[in-house]
Amino acid sequence: MSYRVFFSATARREITRIPRDDALRIGEALVSLAGETDPKRQVKRVQGGQNPPFYSLRVGEYRAILTIVDDVMVIHVIEVGHRRTVYRKY
Repeated sequence: MSYRVFFSATARREITRIPRDDALRIGEALVSLAGETDPKRQVKRVQGGQNPPFYSLRVGEYRAILTIVDDVMVIHVIEVGHRRTVYRKY
């Protein structure tokens, strides 16, 4: 069984602002991540003491900040953006 992917309103808005090719690559990476049995092995944990922990999915120069809930098999995409700006809140 695969994970379900949900986008926050912020992530949905931000993914429309980046170049189309990069947005498609991010979408493909998220679909691939959702098919993994343990998606936490494919992402990097964002440093800091967040609860729940945030993870970063690297796709070229862009990053998707997300949370992974194993109990209900959900990947929640919080934010999508260029690597130089996306980490400022986290």
